[in-house]
Order: sequence, then structure tokens, then C-alpha cells
Amino acid sequence: MPGSKFISDRLFSLSKNHLSSTVMRLAVTSVALAIAVMLISLAVVVGFKNQIRDKVIGFVAPIHIQTLDRNESFEEQPFVLDERLKKALETTPGIRHYQLVADKAGMIKTEEEIQGVVMKGVGPDYDWNYFKDCLVDGEVPQYEEGERSNDVMVSKAIADKMLLSVGDPVRVWFIDEDMQARGRKFNITGIFVTGLSEFDERYVFCDLDQIRRLNHWEDDETGVVEVWIDDMDSMAEINDALYYSIPGTLASYTARESNPKIFDWLDLLDTNVWLILVLMFLVAGITVISMLLIIIIEKTSTIGLLKAMGASNRFVRKVFMQRSIRILLIGMVIGNLIGLGFCLLQYYTGVFRLDPATYYLSSVPVEMHFSTVLLVNVSTFILWILMLLIPTGIINRIRPSRSIRFE
Repeated sequence: MPGSKFISDRLFSLSKNHLSSTVMRLAVTSVALAIAVMLISLAVVVGFKNQIRDKVIGFVAPIHIQTLDRNESFEEQPFVLDERLKKALETTPGIRHYQLVADKAGMIKTEEEIQGVVMKGVGPDYDWNYFKDCLVDGEVPQYEEGERSNDVMVSKAIADKMLLSVGDPVRVWFIDEDMQARGRKFNITGIFVTGLSEFDERYVFCDLDQIRRLNHWEDDETGVVEVWIDDMDSMAEINDALYYSIPGTLASYTARESNPKIFDWLDLLDTNVWLILVLMFLVAGITVISMLLIIIIEKTSTIGLLKAMGASNRFVRKVFMQRSIRILLIGMVIGNLIGLGFCLLQYYTGVFRLDPATYYLSSVPVEMHFSTVLLVNVSTFILWILMLLIPTGIINRIRPSRSIRFE
């Protein structure tokens, strides 16, 4: 056994009679809480951001194409999916699927209620996988090429407000170019909940041919082309490549560009996480430094005795660093068990709930990766070790002739 470890094991006592023992216990607790809070904060924020991002992208698609004269209204200018656009969509790397959609503002009216909505027309090629997971009643509508359908899917927010359920007829009114009201009768086949109030309180899904007929469009015209990609992290790069290959009268936009408020809000969460990480790191680091300073002061006479017996400053510093590192490791192990235990508990049980109306989610989301856990542990451990070098510098100034006198 190395001499420094032998002395360290006997020098540091956990007996309640020593002040240093209480300080060491506090240091272990501080390190454990810091690691646990950092892991939980990262897991919750990453999970929250990814789930909200997936919800938004699942509704609006990662990339969409429409005419350049895009405005703030809910109705688009029509264009044709011509051969040049098809070629761009089929040859741009990373694109998995594209589909035609169009929006039109309308108003649902029942005997007792009235509600403004946006009818989102979709075609037979629409990918319903996201909404199949959001269904709470009924089923997604099935549309056939060349056959105009009256089936629609509404959100639970609209259904509850208008007292509607699956199988009920619903009349939607539209205002045409001549400012004349035109009504259409639809049949509800499904009710969904995305948790995003901006969408749930507004959109109703219908057949794209209904929108074409209401807008007097041709059968090959559309308002938007939604583009799905294989890698969401490459959204901006794929959009840039697509932008320069489509016709000049069109433009492509990412989900972030279409919904900047939601994504800017999600970006603000990164600031909160960094603030928590820095605070936890500093609190635990300062506690560990204070622990080592108190132990050094308490063991001043022992340090002088070791030096009088021929021990070098480096050897004495090593004695104190070995015990400090051990305390750090014990605290980090406990902190990892607490943090990862919480994440696993929440992931499999969802015991901690949220208000969907406020947070868009029904339970606290957690998402943790091995690389994140490793990075947090390694980086904080290295930084704490560097911080411990500060108090050990005091050992160089302790003189045996003065320290042994007060033993």
C-alpha cells in the first residue's frame, strides 16, 4: 500500500468527535445533490424540448413549400406540383416523403355555439402516423383519389366546446371571394389531442378536394407541400438544398421558421439549464474546498509533523487529495443513483404529472443518454479536482517549527 494512502486512511476519521468528519459528510451530501440535480435537469429539459419539438413537427411537418407571397392569413395561394418540383423533391438527399395540403378559414356553428376554425385539407398520401398516436376517439379519416369525402377529424378542445362526438354531423361555414357565406356539412370520424393549444383550438382535418372545390382550384393545385425527412437534426441543411432547387416562384421553410415563438421559447430553456449546472457546480465545489480547508486547519500540527519527518510538500498534498477525491467519488456515485433512479422512475411510471393546458404535456418528460451522463460526471469531476488544488497550496506555507508547537 502506498505511504500516502496509508496515512490518508488513518488521518481522516469519520468519528463524530472530529469537526472534519461532519464537514466530510456535508461535502458528500453536497456533491451527491449537485450531480443528481444536474442529471435530472438535463434529462427533463432535453425530454421536454424533444417532445414539444416532435409535437410541433408532427403537426406542421419539418419542411413545407409554398408560394413566395406567403402572408399571415390561413389561406394560401395555389400552385401546381410540376415536374421540376417533383424532381427536386425526389432527388434532394434526406427527403423521405412529401404530401399535399391546403388550409381554409371557416366557422363551425351549432345551435348553441360558434367557433372559428382552420380546415386543413389533406389528400390520400397524407401520413397519419403522428395523429394515430394522438387519437382519443374514433379513427383517422380515409380519403380516396378522385372521391370527395365529407369525413373530418376534430380536436378534443373543439369537440368539447361545441358538444360534438364521433359520428355527429357538423356544419362549417365559409366566406367566398364575393363575401357570400357558404355552408358545408361534414361527418366527424375521429377526435385527437396533440396537447398544443395553438393547434388543438384551431384546426380541423378534411379532404383536400373539399378545399379545392371551395377555392375553385384545379384538381392538381395545392396550397402547401409538406416534406418529411429522415434526420430531424439535418432539417436546416436539407431545407437549404431544397430551397435552391425548387422553382423560383416557390420557397421552402422549416418548422422553426414557421413557428419561431415556440422554438425560441424552447431555446430559452437552455439558458435555465446552464444556470442550474453552473450553480450546482459552484455550490458543490465551494463546499468541497471549504471541507478541505477545514481539514487542513484541523490537521495543521500533523502536517508539520509529517514535514519534520522528511515528507515533501507534494507528498502531503497527495495525502489530502486522495481523501478528497474519494469523497468526491462517493458523492458522485450516490448522486448518479439518485438522479438516474428518478429518471427511470419517471420514464416508466410518469408519476410526476403536469397540466397539459400549461406545459403541453401530461407528465414530466425525461430523456437521458449515456454520453450525457458520462460528460456530466467526467467534466464536473475534473473541474472539482482543479478547484481542490487551490486549498492544498496552503500546505506549502505550513512550517514544522511553528505548527508542531501548538499540537
